[in-house]
Amino acid sequence: MKKFFAVVIAAFAVILTGYAATASDYRAAAERGDAEAQNNLGVCYKNGWGVTKDLAEAVRWWKKAAEQGLAPAQFNLGVCYANGRGVTKDYAEAVRWFRKAAEQGIAPAQFILGVCYYNGQGVTKNYAKAVRWFRKAARQGYQNAKKALNNLGETW
Repeated sequence: MKKFFAVVIAAFAVILTGYAATASDYRAAAERGDAEAQNNLGVCYKNGWGVTKDLAEAVRWWKKAAEQGLAPAQFNLGVCYANGRGVTKDYAEAVRWFRKAAEQGIAPAQFILGVCYYNGQGVTKNYAKAVRWFRKAARQGYQNAKKALNNLGETW
């Protein structure tokens, strides 16, 4: 039994070391301006993988990547602003980043942008725009968008 726990502890140490190495590798590339690495380093900070968990630091790296046009980072930043994680909650700023990601075809961003238009969060309520964004997401197979359209009596 002791041998089993020693193996489990050793495996866990390898996993943690792997995250640290990955965060370190991402940092080097991120500091050179690599948008993918900046986004991934943000994920490491969000989850505490190989670094101390720090949402403000995650936001800082996601913003660098988002400003270079990386859609997943734009989406991540939108989520942060919508929920006040690592930044002050700001629906208008969330919508700004969701729109950038949505325009690049990120289905969850398209759906959330539709929700923002439907509820008037960060934008003026606009049913037609909500349905338009729900349809874009639904056409990519995004189930929540399909459900929203069905609930509204709309086709996708």
